[in-house]
Amino acid sequence: MLALRRTISILFAIFVAVLASRLAMDVFFADGVDWVDFVRIALCAATAAWIAWGASLALGGLIGARIKTPPRSQLSDSGRAARTAILIPVYNEDPRATFSSAAAMAESLQKTGHAELFDIAILSDTRDPDVAAQEEEWFLRLHAEVPAPIEVFYRRRTDNSGKKAGNIGDFVRRHGGRYPYMLILDADSLMDGETIVEMLRRMEAEPRLGLLQTLPKIVAARSWFARALQFSAGLFSPIFTRGLARMQGQEGPFWGHNAMVRTTAFAESCGLPALTGAPPFGGHILSHDYVEAALLARNGWIVRVDADLEGSFEEGPQNVIDYAKRDRRWCQGNLQHIRLIHGPGLKGWNRFTFVQGVMAYVSSPLWMAFIAASIVAPLFAPPPEYFPSPYLPAIFPRAETALAVTLLVGVGGLLIGPKLLIALRSGITGEARRFGGFIAAFASTLVEIIWSSILAPITLMYQSRSVLQIIFGMDGGWPSSDREGQTIGLGEAFRASWWIVLTGIVMLTGAWVLAPALFWWLTPIAVPQMLSPLLVAASSSPASGRIAARCGLLLTPEELERPAIMRVRDAVLARWSQPSADDGNTPETAEDIAEDPQTGEAEPAYSAVQG
Repeated sequence: MLALRRTISILFAIFVAVLASRLAMDVFFADGVDWVDFVRIALCAATAAWIAWGASLALGGLIGARIKTPPRSQLSDSGRAARTAILIPVYNEDPRATFSSAAAMAESLQKTGHAELFDIAILSDTRDPDVAAQEEEWFLRLHAEVPAPIEVFYRRRTDNSGKKAGNIGDFVRRHGGRYPYMLILDADSLMDGETIVEMLRRMEAEPRLGLLQTLPKIVAARSWFARALQFSAGLFSPIFTRGLARMQGQEGPFWGHNAMVRTTAFAESCGLPALTGAPPFGGHILSHDYVEAALLARNGWIVRVDADLEGSFEEGPQNVIDYAKRDRRWCQGNLQHIRLIHGPGLKGWNRFTFVQGVMAYVSSPLWMAFIAASIVAPLFAPPPEYFPSPYLPAIFPRAETALAVTLLVGVGGLLIGPKLLIALRSGITGEARRFGGFIAAFASTLVEIIWSSILAPITLMYQSRSVLQIIFGMDGGWPSSDREGQTIGLGEAFRASWWIVLTGIVMLTGAWVLAPALFWWLTPIAVPQMLSPLLVAASSSPASGRIAARCGLLLTPEELERPAIMRVRDAVLARWSQPSADDGNTPETAEDIAEDPQTGEAEPAYSAVQG
């Protein structure tokens, strides 16, 4: 069945590409045939196939049979055989937010009755000395608050080679033998204790399961931009993930966080050498997660995403600029995968996954190339020949407006149709009640579709620039994430998007001069680009998010009924906002508590100083 599902989805994408090409031929050849028309047809086919592929995942999640809940172990006799390290890599991020989440997870685990199976390790790659000093201070507070049997450790590396993957790899080499399992998180991750224990049960029940990925829900959105992401992730992502799970089977994804791995499988499979040559295509692999999933599958381990697991959360960027910065790193990492597609021993589906990751970013410049080719096409069109034969009446160029509209509606339907179907399904199943009711959920879906359509020409430009920068050898590095976000002023927004404004102006001007028939067709793309500073600034403000909430738009279940783990974190933050009372048990330095959890001896690998 898995092979059949994959075949059907691929054939569907090919069918849509062929159909789009046929319609495009009728439209583009209406004024004669030239080489630019063939370029446009090829670009149209590639982008249509990519859109159809995404739609097939949604349809697979909508109409496919319900995935059965996997078997689970009781953990009653597991003991130290199920010992799990909860790893939280950090890099120049707000330590108060990260350490309070760690405290909340520890408290939640205490309530499960299985706290003795877990330790927490903060793995710091922080380079900013001020942030590092704050990490040490908050670690002391964390360690003093988390009771036994959970042990809490902190280590900051002096050499942060390999970034996050290198940090986790270093942990595996030094301490992996103590922990059969590792729960890999991000600095902004938050997971309910029952969810963590359930993941462990599922890992114990399937000895071949090398990695179990959850679907993190986005929380803590304040701006309009972040709330739209949060709503989309809450309503649409579970269906897309369900379709993805049905498509990938045992060769599933790894998104780098909120996932549990079997340490033995990870240690024997996931060593990542640096790619030869200089960045951006060489050096350390930035998007290491998909590569690690492929390496696990190559060695026969199951990699699975269980979309039914609740209680897994993360935070998202609060504005377009921070989103684009993060996306730039992902783009470079995905394009590095071009060098890995032909890696020895990889399974065919994992190779195809690499292609999908590349296409996710390359599709943006392909769209821009298609638009540019359409604008300049009249310059290369052959002169009209009204009398091709003296024995036939005159033949005049025809305007294939109806076919063009059909092509546009078809592409648009593949983009927004799955979202509308998911919203309708939520009303039928009752899921919409968790989003404020069907009317609120459907209205929010319409608003999200309109907003994402307005924003798409702007994000398309950022992605296109990222791809071009990488092609021309510009390394984006690994910038730290600003998950707290900030309001973007109009001046800052203009400095970050003036070139997008210029692109929109050039696009409309070029269409007016070279291809007047395209002018109005391009306004939905060019106008948002010309207004990009205003859109970026307005959508970043907390006020815009409050307006949406007051209107009952873009609501999510976590907002309407705050999850237990988030309430625990709120309580931790409330306690930590008060001055700490020294009861004599708080260590003077982080080094005093950097001990081996088994022997009690000093453990230099876990210290608050450079380690």
